[in-house]
Amino acid sequence: MTKTISLLGSTGSIGRQTLDVAEQLNLGVEALAARGGNLELLERQTRQFLPRLVALYDSGAAEEFHSRVGDLNVKIVSGPEGLLEAATIGGADTVVAAIEQGKRIALANKETLVCAGELVMDAADRHGADIVPVDSEHSAIFQCLRGCEDRREVKRLLLTCSGGPFYGKNFAELEGMTKQDALRHPNWKMGPKITVDCATLMNKGLEVIEAMRLYRLPLSQVDVLIHRQSIVHSLVEYRDGAVLAQLGTADMRLPIRYAFTYPRRGENPAEPLDLLTCPPLTFAAPDREAFPCFALAEAAAEEGGTACAVLNGANEEAVGLFLQEKIGFNDISRLVKKAREAVPVVYHPTLSDILKADADARRAVLSQ
Repeated sequence: MTKTISLLGSTGSIGRQTLDVAEQLNLGVEALAARGGNLELLERQTRQFLPRLVALYDSGAAEEFHSRVGDLNVKIVSGPEGLLEAATIGGADTVVAAIEQGKRIALANKETLVCAGELVMDAADRHGADIVPVDSEHSAIFQCLRGCEDRREVKRLLLTCSGGPFYGKNFAELEGMTKQDALRHPNWKMGPKITVDCATLMNKGLEVIEAMRLYRLPLSQVDVLIHRQSIVHSLVEYRDGAVLAQLGTADMRLPIRYAFTYPRRGENPAEPLDLLTCPPLTFAAPDREAFPCFALAEAAAEEGGTACAVLNGANEEAVGLFLQEKIGFNDISRLVKKAREAVPVVYHPTLSDILKADADARRAVLSQ
């Protein structure tokens, strides 16, 4: 059971919900970290939770923030070194990163495992770090695997996907979809980048890669089902034919709470799922022709090496251009495909190989 946390990315959507759960569970907050784009919110969080340390990536923002909270007994740090200090602060028993500290990692950032999953999991094994996923789908898998230490018992992991705002459309129909169209997610309230990733199905492709890394299974044992209602968060099919599923409301606070209370479950003040009033549950296969980003993610997962880092870096830049309304919706997959073709893959990569692949992929997209 978590007692004290260090939160990296406190002003983002997941960060805000994490602090809601921390307040409900009466958890201490040792450190907060943010990029520095929303100092007003960070100040409110700091005054409410009184962390010992606040880290901002931007040094200019750190200076301004120091003047905002000068009346508080809080240490302000900046840059990569500051983020590292927040991640490794001694009083926190749960943190998003800091594998070498052997702490519990409540993992909300899928890109970490997508780009460097093998390195991260090897480091977690060496240092005895306990990784508990926060993504609703991976938390569901984690819960369905409780009591199953032998992965040979597992036939398939079944990740569910809402299908996003464009479910049922073909590739040609998606050509004219705008930023406003893509940001209308039917079930979840999230940041703009991940919402666009849901619209292209790239988010589900990244989650397939993450599941492969977390649970050490090949692509052939990780599948996806379109489930429009977002009530069944994921399933595990065992080799004897049994299928276990985790159900709940579309509320990120549920997996966040479980990451903190694991292996126990605490009382939750939120409204529970009512099976008598929820809609019928439906399932369908994803359309890889209409949503080529999903197929590109599967291909990168199959290839391995730095292919996934190229995929992720290219996608981040392409989505950024789409959100700036500089490219069309289908251009996202086109640019990612071109980057994958342009950047050579390094197999059995080091961290420097992964970082170079990410940078090369971004340049490939921005040079188009």
